[in-house]
Amino acid sequence: MNKTWNNKAWFLVLPVLLLVAFSAIIPLMTVVNYSMQDTFGNNQFFWAGTDWFTDVLHSDRFWNALARNLIFSFVILAIEIPLGIFVALNMPKKGIGVPVCLVLMALPLLIPWNVVGTIWQVFGRVDIGLLGHYLRILGVDYNYTQDPVDAWATVIVMDVWHWTSLVVLLCYAGLVSIPDAYYQAAKIDGASRWSVFRYIQLPKMKRVLLIAVLLRFMDSFMIYTEPFVVTGGGPGNSTTFLSIDLVKMAVGQFDLGPAAAMSIIYFLIILLLSWVFYTVMTSQDAKG
Repeated sequence: MNKTWNNKAWFLVLPVLLLVAFSAIIPLMTVVNYSMQDTFGNNQFFWAGTDWFTDVLHSDRFWNALARNLIFSFVILAIEIPLGIFVALNMPKKGIGVPVCLVLMALPLLIPWNVVGTIWQVFGRVDIGLLGHYLRILGVDYNYTQDPVDAWATVIVMDVWHWTSLVVLLCYAGLVSIPDAYYQAAKIDGASRWSVFRYIQLPKMKRVLLIAVLLRFMDSFMIYTEPFVVTGGGPGNSTTFLSIDLVKMAVGQFDLGPAAAMSIIYFLIILLLSWVFYTVMTSQDAKG
């Protein structure tokens, strides 16, 4: 039996495609244009070819910022994914505790990024912040404005506080979708808690974990507002990630050509790493 296809649905998608083209593709073409030209103002441009890309790729400044980004993203994933799974496993599945826990988990996600940075900037100050004040009472020499280790710890803890809830909610959604028959069969077979997690819960959470890993990696790799508000990229350049360095180059130094080239390289790196994550995790899911 031959199927007839109705292509009229594309007319409903057309406004979305036009909006995406206007808000994404056109600005991207503008960035590509700037990345291959040089300007001295007065709207006068000079062809530079791939010189800006070569300069960026041979710059220690770029590679150092990229290394900080990669370290930060992998530390965030190593903390937030296991922590999110643990919290989701211990959340109630029935009763009044369910909506209470869901609301509490959703609260950090509702706070804007700049407000999160401001909260932790004040919270960590040694003179008026609760965290800095009590750490000083406990004898801990903590000062995120002067010590790079303290600055990194503050930014990491801040991100964990802000975004672990997303992993928790995704994992919880995967857990509640598991039929009770699986647990009843495991109980009859005398399966341990670890066996239930390994053979029932974890396989059912693989798809939501794929979404969680991709979302958290992309967001952590593009982090800008929170560390910029808290540390400004300091002390020194210890928390200057690619996004912060890019803004400093484009806005602070007004080097539009190198900034445009760096932004394209930045975009391609995110695209490549996200594709690697997706390919690896989906291939393992297919094998399972």
